[in-house]
Amino acid sequence: MRLQLSKSIIFILFSTGLTNVASAGDPYGVWVRPSTGTQVNFYDCGGKLCGKIVAVKDQSRKSEIGTVIMGGAIKSGENEWKGNLLNTDNGKTYAGVATLQGPNALHLKGCVAVFCEGETWTKVR
Repeated sequence: MRLQLSKSIIFILFSTGLTNVASAGDPYGVWVRPSTGTQVNFYDCGGKLCGKIVAVKDQSRKSEIGTVIMGGAIKSGENEWKGNLLNTDNGKTYAGVATLQGPNALHLKGCVAVFCEGETWTKVR
């Protein structure tokens, strides 16, 4: 009986560990852009990655809430998604890359030709 109980506990611990590891490579949830305080919800949209503004720190940007900044990015690597990325500061769309750098850091980079700019965002929830 004791051996059976130990196997059950090991199985539960192992299963829980696998679940936590799997979710570590997941960009879904709300992330905050450090330069503006804007919060974006990244979510699955038909097997692709989409991101929509859900909150703003600066109330003069309130009209941006609901704006999709990333629509249909395709997984291109273990922790990387590529697709168009809207910069709400200038209204331009760039070739974008979102790279998950651990469970609480998402690096977004937008490029035009060889010129790129990026920023690392922090997970809110």
